Amino acid sequence: MAEARRNRGPHPLPVFLATVQAVCGDDRGRLGRVLAGLGRYQQAPLPPPRQPWPEVARVGGVTLRAGAEQGRPLVLVPSLINAPDVLDLGPGQSLAAHLAGAGFRPLLVDWGPQPEALGLPALVETRLVPLIASLGEAVPMLGYCLGGTLALSAARAGVASRLAVLASPWRFEGYGASGRGALVGWWQQAQPLAQPLGVVPMDLLQPAFWALDPEGLAAKYARLADADEAAVAGFARLEDWANGGAPISLAAAADLAGLFDGGAHGLGGDGLPAIPILDVVAMADRIVPAAAALTDPGDSRRLEIMGGHVGMVVGGRARERLWAPLAAWLAA
Repeated sequence: MAEARRNRGPHPLPVFLATVQAVCGDDRGRLGRVLAGLGRYQQAPLPPPRQPWPEVARVGGVTLRAGAEQGRPLVLVPSLINAPDVLDLGPGQSLAAHLAGAGFRPLLVDWGPQPEALGLPALVETRLVPLIASLGEAVPMLGYCLGGTLALSAARAGVASRLAVLASPWRFEGYGASGRGALVGWWQQAQPLAQPLGVVPMDLLQPAFWALDPEGLAAKYARLADADEAAVAGFARLEDWANGGAPISLAAAADLAGLFDGGAHGLGGDGLPAIPILDVVAMADRIVPAAAALTDPGDSRRLEIMGGHVGMVVGGRARERLWAPLAAWLAA
């Protein structure tokens, strides 16, 4: 237990401290609240260990896990970065459980604890597509964050009957010059450190997210300083997820940096599969801004939600704003 607490995030701590110190500047009171919030997070009770869903299929190091024994198959494709837990975070915070209650059998893609030396296109072509094809029919799919980008690419192979993408980047030019520059700059610094390791661990990935929204990083920890115990427990559960997760391959990280550097549309071209698509856009998202989404405002395929990148999925109003309309659209 002591080892688990000692390893609790944010990682890497020196970079986190430097980031929030730069945000707070000479405001010692604000910095003090951020550090008080950090202390509350690190001292929060540790949750019980999670048990993975049963494995139903495997291709290479990537598996498909079932969250229910029966129902209409629905493949959930999480981001390659961070664990897939955010789709089944806990009681009252589980999109997967809601979808199971709506008659689906959630089948979660698990990218595995150690990445294979595959870039993003190869990961789609040799792992994701065969994994879904093993079900024997085209099925509804849902992709979250980078998982949605990968799912859109996989759907071109005819494995999906319809596809919902949640907070998924498609038009990488939508990050703007500053956002793209920050992420390309991150890779230029991280790549020499990751090369000897052979992978890009979470300690090198987290600063990329922090660079997109340093103000938001400081603000959420400052709010935690005065939060009640229930809020601290919920924050800790979510932050443990954000600071956890397996490394990604060097090739995948390089491909991702290339998408930002070139301001690409999609992955492997901007062509879309000829199936019904729902593009769910979080309007307060700093990780995937609305301008980087698949669709434009007013597009009939677009569902805009007032919320952030993670809050749209697990926040207090996620059930009414996302879960219910999403389940209805997937069942259509």
